[in-house]
Amino acid sequence: MGREFLDIKDPDDVKRIIANIPIKKRVEKVSIENSLTRILSEDINATINLPPFRRVQMDGYAVIAEDTFNASEENPVRLKLLEVVGAGDVPAKKLTNGFCTEVSTGAPVPEDANGVVMVEFTDTKDGEILIYESAAIGQNIAKVGSDIKVGELLLKSFTQITPDKIGVLSAIGLREVPVFKKPRVAIISTGNEIISNDEELTYGKIYDINSQTISSAVKSCGCLPLHTEIVKDDYNSLKDKINEFKDVDLFITSGSTSAGTGDILRDVLDDMGEVIVHGVSVKPGKPTIIGRLRKGKFLFGLPGNPAAAIMVFHIFFAPFLRKMASIDMLVDQNKGVVELVLSRRYRPARGRTHYLLVKIDGKNAIPILKDSGAITALAEADGFIEISKNAEILEKGINVKVFPLSGLINPI
Repeated sequence: MGREFLDIKDPDDVKRIIANIPIKKRVEKVSIENSLTRILSEDINATINLPPFRRVQMDGYAVIAEDTFNASEENPVRLKLLEVVGAGDVPAKKLTNGFCTEVSTGAPVPEDANGVVMVEFTDTKDGEILIYESAAIGQNIAKVGSDIKVGELLLKSFTQITPDKIGVLSAIGLREVPVFKKPRVAIISTGNEIISNDEELTYGKIYDINSQTISSAVKSCGCLPLHTEIVKDDYNSLKDKINEFKDVDLFITSGSTSAGTGDILRDVLDDMGEVIVHGVSVKPGKPTIIGRLRKGKFLFGLPGNPAAAIMVFHIFFAPFLRKMASIDMLVDQNKGVVELVLSRRYRPARGRTHYLLVKIDGKNAIPILKDSGAITALAEADGFIEISKNAEILEKGINVKVFPLSGLINPI
């Protein structure tokens, strides 16, 4: 005889339980080449002045500004060329009155020069440089530290490292970047009927869908998925598999969660720790389990049906994984949510919050009337709608909010 579910919990209560699970963040240093998309674990302060020297901002001529006062098209100032200084060069000569230095953008400003005239306002004649516009003091010169000074905040912790941020870190010569370590999540797929895709499909067997589906979802939440071979619906096999993982932050299983005689995850959790949640008042996803292991790690047990598993993952577990990975602030939960018209009358399951997969056709949301075991439901679906547990009938033509399946996870 099958076992009963424990106290079935309201989805909001389950979300609160998950939100209160303690998270221990770990940090590491990675090379700047491998830092893209990672999350800074500490503030980064400038270790040098930027720019570190007085820097030319325009191609032209470095001058003593006072020499150019009153210069005009009709009455140009004539200066002698002292030397040519390009980006990366070091000026060899000190500038004096009556002379100028040809400079390139990015070059150091020669000593005693206090202005740069753009090349567009100059000419060369009889071996001299003609200046047609007076230079203001400081014109086209970036002062030492004018961008940022030593010790000033460059990037805040919890910043995601994007290509532009790599440029900022490169500017101060940073070689290793302090980041949050990606949480390691053990993925365990269970079921006597499940086989891997390198095995021959025989009668009564199905290919393992959940391992790759859940692993991909875990990865897109900023975590590192670790999965092994399929585990049979056997108490000792499942317990041994959990014990194999020594250095993980979280366990996610699929299958073996319901109250049937072959679903042994609850027994394993009772032995290895405690069951916190067994049963959520939702459809699909009622046989969801959350457990705490004695080693201090938590286990999220997803239903075996693929559509139910991925829906439960997105709605309940993905926000927690993003929080573990420190990317929760980067994700807009309402991004991509659209209000559409329900294309047909629909009667939901009463007494449970119902998540209904829908297909979008123009301004219409078309319900997908397949059970949670139908993988083709996910192939057809563009999103889902949330239906209150007290709703009796959804009439054709009403407005509904459609939450995108693909928009619930953050590519990272």
